[in-house]
Amino acid sequence: MVEKLKDLMSRCYIALILLFLYIPIFVLIVLSFNNSRSRVVWGGFTLDWYRGLFANAQIREALITTLVLAFASALIATIIGVSGALGIHAMSRRNYRIMMIFTNIPMLNADIVTGIALMLWFIHFIPLGFGSVLLAHITFNIPYVIMSVMPQLQRMNISIYEAARDLGANALYGFFKIMLPQLMGGVLSGFFMAFTMSIDDFVITYFTKGAGVNTLSTMIYGEIRKGIKPEMYALSTLIFLVVLCLLLVVNHVGARNEKKNRKYYLAQESNEREEFTL
Repeated sequence: MVEKLKDLMSRCYIALILLFLYIPIFVLIVLSFNNSRSRVVWGGFTLDWYRGLFANAQIREALITTLVLAFASALIATIIGVSGALGIHAMSRRNYRIMMIFTNIPMLNADIVTGIALMLWFIHFIPLGFGSVLLAHITFNIPYVIMSVMPQLQRMNISIYEAARDLGANALYGFFKIMLPQLMGGVLSGFFMAFTMSIDDFVITYFTKGAGVNTLSTMIYGEIRKGIKPEMYALSTLIFLVVLCLLLVVNHVGARNEKKNRKYYLAQESNEREEFTL
């Protein structure tokens, strides 16, 4: 009886948390289809706010800037992050722990501290603009890529790579043909995570962008200060759906890669048992 009561209370607690988190988003989505500027009166179903959203040149420009920034920063951060993960993985245990601590610091640090620090650093060397925002996004995306790739490196069968090197394969060939396919799940997860974080970021972007550069988050902030428009509901709904799809893709890729790795290791263990039996 006590166990059933605890189970019921835990389920209710989780349900309350989920309701607290997702009811506001649900209300936002409903308001994006409301044929009224009022937030409390339902005026009927409409798609006018979505049509007005795509007809707005300022929003289109901010959307293009956001997507280009997110893709470029995620791609560069993935390349640097994979290289960094390989280097950290090859370190001694002591240096490995030290580097992982330094890798975790940017993820745990407050965004406002990172944003102000990067702004103070950039204004001495480069003008604030698209380039400074790109460098800032690459900086805070790299740790997420490293943390996504590192578990794949720890589970990777390094003996296959070493065997290829013994048979004459150079390091570059061995990496692209043997190591990268085994790491691909973590690499894609890191890329999509970096892409999502770049789209979602506001604080660091706000402090490192220059005049005339606007992402969706900074543009929404500027519009909200003038008054909430229904087009902002539609825009926020689309951002939520895009991020949700990206997270679903990341989870699917990670689960599929883990399943493949599990099958591979089970097959390898089976072959080793057969050889031992023979």
